[in-house]
Amino acid sequence: MLNQVTIQSQTKKPIKPLIEIALQNQLKSLKHGIGRTKQQLATFETRFGMTTAEMESRLKSGQMEETLDTIDWCMELEALRLLEEQYNTLLGAHVD
Repeated sequence: MLNQVTIQSQTKKPIKPLIEIALQNQLKSLKHGIGRTKQQLATFETRFGMTTAEMESRLKSGQMEETLDTIDWCMELEALRLLEEQYNTLLGAHVD
């Protein structure tokens, strides 16, 4: 599915280069956020001696009790999923 956006400006100066730079800056920001979130997940994994996938599976199956730490861990995981989704969406975008 192709998504298209039309941007209009009142100025006579070209807006396309600004939009391209804004997209690149957002990609950099998202990539940085992904890296930081992965670091947070790695900290949880080291602290609890299991992978994030294992923690998520144990929580869902009731093998692990929900605590403030696991809630924080799950929030980091959801943040990573959202950041990666946004990054992948913008990565395929181009300005005509």
